[in-house]
Amino acid sequence: MLIYFESLTYDHRLKGVHMLESHAFFSKMVDELVEFSEYDPELADGIKWLDDQAQKKGITFYDMVFEVLYKHDVNSKAKDWLSTRN
Repeated sequence: MLIYFESLTYDHRLKGVHMLESHAFFSKMVDELVEFSEYDPELADGIKWLDDQAQKKGITFYDMVFEVLYKHDVNSKAKDWLSTRN
């Protein structure tokens, strides 16, 4: 039995293109959340809080959303790691 693994060679010249696509996807996702908050008072309150925090830190709203999501992801992975450790 033969198993073939096929992988594309990473082209460093395309790094900027992929970064722009990721940024555009993230921005669109955040924009859609802001639009949806019109129908969800709890989400609207959270977005207002995030905006206030971003202004206090002197960063953009998008950077603040990214920071919160990143911290959540790191904390979740740390909890998963700890639960499987014992």
